[in-house]
Amino acid sequence: MANTSARMLRLLSLLQTHRYWPGAELADRLEVSPRTLRRDVDRLRELGYPVDASRGVAGGYQLQAGAAMPPLLLDDEEAVAIAVGLRTAAAGAVAGFEETSVRALAKVTQLLPPRLRKRIDALRAATAPGAFSADSPPLDATTLTTIALACRAEERLRFAYTPRTSDSTSPAPPMTERHVEPHRLVSLGRRWYLLAWDLDRTDWRSFRVDRLSKPAPTGARFRPRDIPGGDAAAWLQSRLSGAGQRYEVSILIGREAGVVRDFVGHWGQVEPIDEGCRLRMNVDDLNWPAMVLGSLGAAFVIESPPELHTKVRQVAETLMQGTQTAGPPTAAPPVQ
Repeated sequence: MANTSARMLRLLSLLQTHRYWPGAELADRLEVSPRTLRRDVDRLRELGYPVDASRGVAGGYQLQAGAAMPPLLLDDEEAVAIAVGLRTAAAGAVAGFEETSVRALAKVTQLLPPRLRKRIDALRAATAPGAFSADSPPLDATTLTTIALACRAEERLRFAYTPRTSDSTSPAPPMTERHVEPHRLVSLGRRWYLLAWDLDRTDWRSFRVDRLSKPAPTGARFRPRDIPGGDAAAWLQSRLSGAGQRYEVSILIGREAGVVRDFVGHWGQVEPIDEGCRLRMNVDDLNWPAMVLGSLGAAFVIESPPELHTKVRQVAETLMQGTQTAGPPTAAPPVQ
């Protein structure tokens, strides 16, 4: 019975991509006979899941987009992930989801057992929301979900994309149309990236989601390729580190290398030295390294670039204004 239940969950997970599954392919994925597959589909229908079936050589199955949503089957990790994701959206990381996320979070939390509520409360107490810089606006919710669904359904995607400029004074390059096989969405350095196989360039590419617009699934399916190295985040970090970004940051910090490494994650290289460590980063803007220095609360020496000295002074002056006597705020100097 346990094997049957696990197989049913696997079947439901595949059907919830809402793609059309040929019967032979679906039975092969589940490692069952076509007859067993038909019985499992009948069981899902009895539970209220509207599954369409077509007969014949090319017959198959597809889950309808019904007006009423059947009960969702979630394990503990998925339930916690949903609650944490809703908290992030409620904080404004995804445009248009703030109020909706608050309402959904209240409903989800009420349904969670006490043991999972404690885990979520512990995560909230131990973490802080990331700061979004001026050039990292909240993402469009429709764009993000469209890409995520295409990744899950293994469906090719077209979109318009604006490449990065070599420096802030260069005119914005024209948008180009891209045709890709989307594999993974990766959150790195306070930004979302799409890791995909570019069909026109026949190579792996990464795309910043905030530079991407009008994503449109094509309806064409693809078989997922092996991500280089098997780790999407590691591959993306290696590409970004060698992408010739605007600033190459080097800072001596009076904290243990492990502490700094845990704080910056994939977004920096940390080298232990006497009485501290050296942090190296490749970034397009200096808001992130300035935030790192302010959050670590340790002595530091900026080795490069010179612009980071100005950035840190400007941030410090802005913060100092908030400690002065009450009165109308004065305009802060522009931050480059």
